[in-house]
Amino acid sequence: MIRDLKALVWGGLVAIFGGLIGVGGAEFRIPVLAKVFHYSPLPMVIINLMISLVTVTFSLVFRSGVIGLETVIAHGGIILNLLCGSLLGSYLGVRYATAINEQALRRIIVVFLVVLSLVLLGHNVILGLVGWTMPRGLQVVVGVLAGLVIGLFSSLLGVAGGELLIPTITLVFGVDIRLAGSLSLVISFLTVLMGLTKYRSQGMFGRVRKDRRFILFMALGSAVGAGVGGYLLQYVTSDFIYIILGVLLLGSALKLSQEEGE
Repeated sequence: MIRDLKALVWGGLVAIFGGLIGVGGAEFRIPVLAKVFHYSPLPMVIINLMISLVTVTFSLVFRSGVIGLETVIAHGGIILNLLCGSLLGSYLGVRYATAINEQALRRIIVVFLVVLSLVLLGHNVILGLVGWTMPRGLQVVVGVLAGLVIGLFSSLLGVAGGELLIPTITLVFGVDIRLAGSLSLVISFLTVLMGLTKYRSQGMFGRVRKDRRFILFMALGSAVGAGVGGYLLQYVTSDFIYIILGVLLLGSALKLSQEEGE
């Protein structure tokens, strides 16, 4: 019962950030699943993808009150552009994740968290480059390549990739960061779904069958948290959130690296 309550609370806390900035929150769920609930890397990745799917879905619904779905649909070309690469990357990522040993996968996760934290902390520098407009043809090529890399990380590490999608959409396509968050949710939804489908086809769901109750409670908390985050979107500045989450990710990477050395 205590474990169920902890899953509910942690799911909600992480999903608040997801609803707020337009991400699945998987990067912030990684240290929780590893340190608080002591999951090994591969089951952690699968559970993370499942909870990310719930968070992304509810975040998109609740954010629609601030960023209308008609606005998201109007930018469907950007979504299709990035999806061309991300779905292929997601498919390939599962193949690598099921072949790599757990120690190597943990090291990849640590490196990913460090890189991501630096991206978040330096987002003002990234966004400052938006004044340069890429030619349309270059946008398409860069969008596909970026989507491929992000999709690869999505399945490999069990993340939706929103923290990488948002800067990519803003930088490459010159889109406002709040709209970029909603666009990233659509892309993340389809990318995570692809990853889960591939894991299921390889029979990997059996690794987390005993955790169904845990997944249910964390998913419930994530749905509520996504609603809270979507509501707060209209009141909290994105700059402040990026800085705080960047620091948290850096701390999480440090803790995971220390755990590996124990």
